Amino acid sequence: MSFFPILLKLKAKTCVVVGAGKIAAAKAAGLLSSGAQVVVIGPRASKWVKSQARAGKMIWHRRRVVPADVDHAFLVVAATSSNATNEAIFRACVERGVLCNVVDDPEHCDFFYPAIVRRGPLQIAISTEGHSPALAHRLRLQLEQQFSPEYGAWVEKVGRLRRKLLNRGLAPAERRRILAQIASHESFERFVQQRGATRKQQPRKKGRR
Repeated sequence: MSFFPILLKLKAKTCVVVGAGKIAAAKAAGLLSSGAQVVVIGPRASKWVKSQARAGKMIWHRRRVVPADVDHAFLVVAATSSNATNEAIFRACVERGVLCNVVDDPEHCDFFYPAIVRRGPLQIAISTEGHSPALAHRLRLQLEQQFSPEYGAWVEKVGRLRRKLLNRGLAPAERRRILAQIASHESFERFVQQRGATRKQQPRKKGRR
């Protein structure tokens, strides 16, 4: 089976994480960073989950999960230590047409977490469709070296230039030519050089004596 790669907008969508330990916390953190409304369910929780719930950033139900908990979810992540509980959650999601990921159990997953390289708005997702997570990890490390942190700020700049260009009413062919120029490797190299020159010109802060 071939997977369909997709990037989801999760802003304001209800995402349920079943389990509240360290693994569940990591999954909840990723969902929060995407703007989702996160609901965590579990009788015991990590310090991070408790702190986020106290701050009002997520909801924590301090109890065991019941099938009705997934009724209105956009997607569900099952991360408990009980295989039976995880499988029951998956079945409840199947019955309701809700996407579900059971951590470390590919047979009970509608979607998978790829290896990700993040540079601001630039995201590079790597998947081997389950054939070799170790290879995906190695490729992620290589791509992190290839795509330096400067790519984040540069992509943001490219986005601003693109928005300005789209408002100029240019002919399609001319617009495509300029957009290709803006996104070229040469453009990135100039951006890095300009940032380096700017940093050198900035006065150094004197240390305290």
